[in-house]
Amino acid sequence: MANILVVDDELGIRDLLSEILNDEGHSVELAANATQARAARNAGAFDLVLLDIWMPDTDGVSLLKEWAASGQLTMPVIMMSGHATIDTAVEATRIGALSFLEKPITMQKLLKAVEQGLAKNASAPATKPAAPVAGGVLVGVTPVTPVADVGAGEAMVRPHLGLRAVDAMPSAHQDFDLDRPLREARDGFEKAYFEFHLAREGGSMTRVAEKTGLERTHLYRKLRQLGVDLGRSRRG
Repeated sequence: MANILVVDDELGIRDLLSEILNDEGHSVELAANATQARAARNAGAFDLVLLDIWMPDTDGVSLLKEWAASGQLTMPVIMMSGHATIDTAVEATRIGALSFLEKPITMQKLLKAVEQGLAKNASAPATKPAAPVAGGVLVGVTPVTPVADVGAGEAMVRPHLGLRAVDAMPSAHQDFDLDRPLREARDGFEKAYFEFHLAREGGSMTRVAEKTGLERTHLYRKLRQLGVDLGRSRRG
């Protein structure tokens, strides 16, 4: 889990990026302007910063210069804008920005940029380097071998989870009360279905969307409608 700062003066964008990154298991702090971003950076370090270029008080490029001049540009910074020119993007990169995302930002581009930024940060020297993640398995951490008599699919899907984690997952085979109205029975099945996949995928909305074949925004609305507790299966 990474600690990410999102700096954008638009509430809707802050909320959207925060929702996506939180669903991926990251810790997200939000800043609506450069003043809040300065305060957040002064209070602690971040693994990655998503920084809007056009903001009302101080623009993102100027803030980037401040951090570079003061020695606070110790983390990868990804610039964001819907109106920036090529020259602006080149200048930000010259100062020290890792990359540039053009708005509107798609989920795929966001996650790819974040993955690259965190990979770059992980490759930098650190006093306590975190174990890198490859394919959902912590490299360098000895996986717990699942017990043979633990249910069929769960142990095969998540071989790196311990026995307790597997036991905590919903069963792939459940009984349903069919002696009720069709809508209620269907909702009960769908809720159990999504809870199973959320638990199996560690709470990642991105992987559940791919697994179930639903567009991510529609999936999120569906889970809310069914009353699925997203925090319960989210990765810690």
